[in-house]
Amino acid sequence: MVVAIVGASGAVGQELLKVLEERHFPVTELRLFGSVRSAGTEYSFHGSTYKVKELTHGDDFRGVDIAFTSAGASVSREYWQDITRFGAVMIDNSSAFRMEEDVPLVVPEVNAADAFVRPRGIIANPNCTTIQMVVALQAIEQLSHIKRVHVATYQAASGAGAQAMKELETQYRQVLNGEEVTVNKFAYQLAYNLIPQIDVFTDNDYTKEEMKMYNETRKIMHSDIQVSATCVRVPSLRAHSESIWLETEQPITAEQAKDAFRHSDGCELLDDPANKKYPMPLFLSGTDKVYIGRVRADISKENGLTFWCVGDQIRKGAALNAVQIAEYIIQQ
Repeated sequence: MVVAIVGASGAVGQELLKVLEERHFPVTELRLFGSVRSAGTEYSFHGSTYKVKELTHGDDFRGVDIAFTSAGASVSREYWQDITRFGAVMIDNSSAFRMEEDVPLVVPEVNAADAFVRPRGIIANPNCTTIQMVVALQAIEQLSHIKRVHVATYQAASGAGAQAMKELETQYRQVLNGEEVTVNKFAYQLAYNLIPQIDVFTDNDYTKEEMKMYNETRKIMHSDIQVSATCVRVPSLRAHSESIWLETEQPITAEQAKDAFRHSDGCELLDDPANKKYPMPLFLSGTDKVYIGRVRADISKENGLTFWCVGDQIRKGAALNAVQIAEYIIQQ
């Protein structure tokens, strides 16, 4: 396969290189693209060195089979026709096309077959928090239709990119040294703090991040499921956490739910409260699955369940999910 990565120097672009190498994706030729700032940067892949080329309009994508794009929505909107015009499948990690009717929004564990209906040659990678949640929800949906979900997210600095991760580390050092704290990537200091806002607020006072979880979940699961989210930035470095309350049409016991999680693709159950065993982002960064614990009946709601889950936002929430889409296309 001739593979291109647009945004190769970013956090997700770098993770794409790692995931493609680790999973032995059949790359026969690799082309890396980026901004004028990153052009000329060299990266290693399977023992060879590849140089980033500046992304421009033209025929650079002639012969490309799969193009992973992770350079932001504005770049995806501007260059999608250049990328797809010669037949490349564009797997886009931005928000540019997620809710467009003629672009499938795919999480392979949930709706892999949607990837084959792509009239514009584009497949959208969902928002990281949505990916993590629907992988877990799919396990329960197989037992009974989910009517309603309330979710609170605890999102690491990694969700705002590599520079945000560096800023959090810098802030911790500055606070401990009694220095003035640098704040560029977030609305407020994140170190020793929580910020109950991710993205801008919409007219209904939910943020765009929170509305993504509502709209994207319904599209991916082909469901009338109702989702209400509160998204919070927390001062952890990498991997997002979510606390989820859901209501099903039919009663499901906590043990039934645990068994479903044990046997569901993409999930791993870490649930042993007596021995303080539950998922935590510190220990699960860099891993591939959605880890689930604290599974219990919701004592406030009939047919209610609640659980906690953790997933690496850069891997399953972005790069890994994109590569899994490409793998599914090839396998089928």
